[in-house]
Amino acid sequence: MAYIMLVVAIALEVVATSLLPVTQGFSRLGPSVVCLGTYAVVFMLLGRIVEQLPVGVVYATWSGAGIAAIMLIGATFLGEPLSLAKVTGAAMIIGGVVILNVAGVH
Repeated sequence: MAYIMLVVAIALEVVATSLLPVTQGFSRLGPSVVCLGTYAVVFMLLGRIVEQLPVGVVYATWSGAGIAAIMLIGATFLGEPLSLAKVTGAAMIIGGVVILNVAGVH
């Protein structure tokens, strides 16, 4: 169940982060409320998840998957360029998350 909640937390974090440009510096009330509310749900989920899984594994997985997803969303929908350095950096982060997950279960 903890891993399902982690997937939900990652998905919601990606939604909230994707909304950041729409808030226009938190000057638009509607998108700002949705963005901050979504982040609040994410952190409540993370609080429950770390009761069952090691915090280092949870945080690495959550942040690494979020970084990779936001990078792809930025490139696909927001017109942000992908470079070899960005892709290499994301691959290194994902590799680190895999190592932490493998090491964290023992």
